[in-house]
Amino acid sequence: MRILIAEDDEVLADGLCHSMRQSGYAVDCVKDGLAANLILSGEQPFDLVILDLGLPKVDGFSVLRSLRENNRQVPVIILTARDAEGDRVKGLDLGADDYMIKPFSLPELEARVRALIRRGQCGVNPVYTCGTLTFDSVGRRAAISGTTLELTTREMSVLEALMLRTGWVVSKEQLLERLYSYAEEASNNAIEVYIHRLRKKIEPAGVTIRTIRGLGYVIGSLPS
Repeated sequence: MRILIAEDDEVLADGLCHSMRQSGYAVDCVKDGLAANLILSGEQPFDLVILDLGLPKVDGFSVLRSLRENNRQVPVIILTARDAEGDRVKGLDLGADDYMIKPFSLPELEARVRALIRRGQCGVNPVYTCGTLTFDSVGRRAAISGTTLELTTREMSVLEALMLRTGWVVSKEQLLERLYSYAEEASNNAIEVYIHRLRKKIEPAGVTIRTIRGLGYVIGSLPS
């Protein structure tokens, strides 16, 4: 899952990016509203936006208004020092899904992120199954026959991308988009390393990842 953080405080932005990446999300970060508008109007979909109101160039209210006017329904958490009731009302009326005042509790923010992602999956089973392997996309937990599988953050993201499309080809480009932000350097070789590690860990569940040459990878049950 991919998150956009629009925050001009460099220290806070770095801390948020680190926290969200540790939780297994791919994270992009911009430091002004103009850049936020540009990236949100592109083809890359986001699962959540964390938005500061006091952004330079274009403020957060304008970013949010543009997002909703373009019918983009991605969940938005406003994160701001503005605690006036009028600002909270305006933000929610413009289409924000949540509003947090700085300073804030990082564990609480992480819980609200999970809650919004869970809400966005309302009506969709967030637990995906292949053989005896299960993946909880909200709780970020993989298990074999109920026993938690020890995975790195990157391995978890690759497994998630594959299990969301069990039986279908997932290209290396799609995997790279899930794992890395625009600012990070990535290579196809890195994907091959994660696939190799995952294969060893999930084969006890009766699951394999097949390579479809020139196209990508498919996860599925091993033939009985």
